[in-house]
Amino acid sequence: MNPVMFTVFKIDIRWYSVLILVGTLIGVYLLKREAKRFGMNWDFIFNLSFWTIVFGILGARLYYVIFNWSQYENDLLSIFKIWEGGLAIHGGILAGALTVYFYCKKAKANTLKIIDMALPSVIIAQAIGRWGNFFNSEAYGSVTSLTHLEKLHIPKFIIDGMYIDGVYRQPTFLYESIWCLLGFIILLVIRRNKYTKVGTITGTYLMWYSAGRFFIERMRTDSLMLGGFRVAQIISIILFVLGAILVMKNKRQGKFENLYNSDKDNNIRF
Repeated sequence: MNPVMFTVFKIDIRWYSVLILVGTLIGVYLLKREAKRFGMNWDFIFNLSFWTIVFGILGARLYYVIFNWSQYENDLLSIFKIWEGGLAIHGGILAGALTVYFYCKKAKANTLKIIDMALPSVIIAQAIGRWGNFFNSEAYGSVTSLTHLEKLHIPKFIIDGMYIDGVYRQPTFLYESIWCLLGFIILLVIRRNKYTKVGTITGTYLMWYSAGRFFIERMRTDSLMLGGFRVAQIISIILFVLGAILVMKNKRQGKFENLYNSDKDNNIRF
């Protein structure tokens, strides 16, 4: 696939960058709508989104570079070429969560509820961003056959794009994109349930994304490794357990306790 979408004044505009931008803008728009439903101040949401995105991208890049240091140690300037690919979502999640925590702590806001509000935006942005990997011909899976890909009934342009270095590859980017899209729908359904508790959306996200990523990661050929283990699978197990603990903890609470859609939160002004 051609990673360049178009060229302006000899500057290449890459699909990877454009799709990340599109996913980000859609995510911020959805968060703005949800914040408006609770009467939250837009300045607070905008500033929080801005810094979370900035540090999320830096965290995703740093995470990737650390586990691929041999690729960058002799060309340090290439560390800054994020438009060429090389963002690890788990690094972005960690850095983004820390940013939200410290920002909300300073503003004396309910951190977990803010994260609940933001995660549907995050997972739809992930679904869109994965297509950047497709155009960069990265994040693909093991060798497969044309017959197998045709049996999946996926569009021909995806099959053609999975013909890499003389062989067909599993479109793991597509599997994860679809998984994230399904997760987005599930989180929206949970969010609209009047008995959903603060933290349930976060717990569900951690469990859903981690379960899918764990199995999809097994198919990939470019996994970040720690010793003989795939880092993404290790992190996925940890995050899944944390999500399960959060959901189970909420189930022990009373039916009307700690509700995400509680009326008392609708007049929050930060």
